[in-house]
Amino acid sequence: MTADLFDVTVAAGDGWLGEIPAGGRLRIVDLHGNQAVDTLLYDARDTANRYSAVDTIRAQGAAYLTSGSVLRSVRLDPLATIVDDTCGRHDTLGGACAKESNVVRYGEHTRHQHACRATFLRYAVAAGLDKRDLTHNINFFMNVPLTESGGLTFEDGVSAPGKHVELRAERDILVLVSNCPQLNNPCNGYDPTPVRLLGWSS
Repeated sequence: MTADLFDVTVAAGDGWLGEIPAGGRLRIVDLHGNQAVDTLLYDARDTANRYSAVDTIRAQGAAYLTSGSVLRSVRLDPLATIVDDTCGRHDTLGGACAKESNVVRYGEHTRHQHACRATFLRYAVAAGLDKRDLTHNINFFMNVPLTESGGLTFEDGVSAPGKHVELRAERDILVLVSNCPQLNNPCNGYDPTPVRLLGWSS
């Protein structure tokens, strides 16, 4: 498979920042299965116009993301569309893990474990972003079922080795990825693994 923009492998716990031109494609491949890929999207020409889980869910009338889902910004602009999905369902409710939330959920002993927000921040600075720009994110391949009472649970993943999701950029977009290092819930099968990112210009 040849990608004319990039073809990178992102190690477990590492991140990636890149731009996809309008009409271009980004494919995220879950190489080993059961790996959550936390992702933020921005309008590359105006990063304040960033992905909104609330507006995306409202517009599509469904809580999960899959083929056909239009990923909308805080101004309701389409940023990208999921055009191919061999996994079938992706989360945009569970948020990104942080050192603070790890402590609340799993105990004081997790305080110094690496987390997605730290990865986001490390890569965001290259685009002139800071922690105020880290808002709603997508958790590709992550399984976060909604309970009957409206709560969320973190469950074993629904992906498998080689499954992928592919986005088409609807405008020039900036993509910020954290390949989740979470060890305390089953979103990564308790064993974080690498993922592959491929980009095409059209």
